[in-house]
Amino acid sequence: MRKLPIIHARRPLDPSGRFAVEEIDLEFSNGERRTFERLKSGGLGAVIIVPMADDDTVLLVREYAAGLHRYELGLPKGRIDEGETPALAADRELKEEIGFGARELTTLLPLALAPSYMAHRTHVVLAQDLYPEKLEGDEPEELEVVPWPLSRLNALVNEPDFSEGRSLAALFIAREYLAGRWQPGAQ
Repeated sequence: MRKLPIIHARRPLDPSGRFAVEEIDLEFSNGERRTFERLKSGGLGAVIIVPMADDDTVLLVREYAAGLHRYELGLPKGRIDEGETPALAADRELKEEIGFGARELTTLLPLALAPSYMAHRTHVVLAQDLYPEKLEGDEPEELEVVPWPLSRLNALVNEPDFSEGRSLAALFIAREYLAGRWQPGAQ
């Protein structure tokens, strides 16, 4: 395994403080020096939840996506608050976004969104044995819950309003886990 580059300096780039962008001066093991920019991770990360209503039905949500200025189909997700594990955050987010809690929560793995320039991680959590329970959330409007057969995941990829990469990755990971073809930490 390669030796990590030495960080010689860090400088904040966003004077407004709105985004945690920093410039880092690096020296690689071969002596080459470069300056990289990256988004620093704020907080404890996030969760994306694969809520299974039954053995084949995943509950998706349709919500407004400001980046694309349209409604996008995807999985429930949200940040991990202070004092929460990924499983606790997933259970809270489920109750806030789709009105269900889960008796069984399995944290599958963390995903890096864009590791070349972003330090953020999103934990994929499988939620099973759902029960109705609603908590007040921070969404500006109620999210539409859309049941989808996991066995038709390939068809979901072709839906015009389904394009979020984390949701796609989480669904494929959960499908492999549920089919017994993959285990967390397995080589």
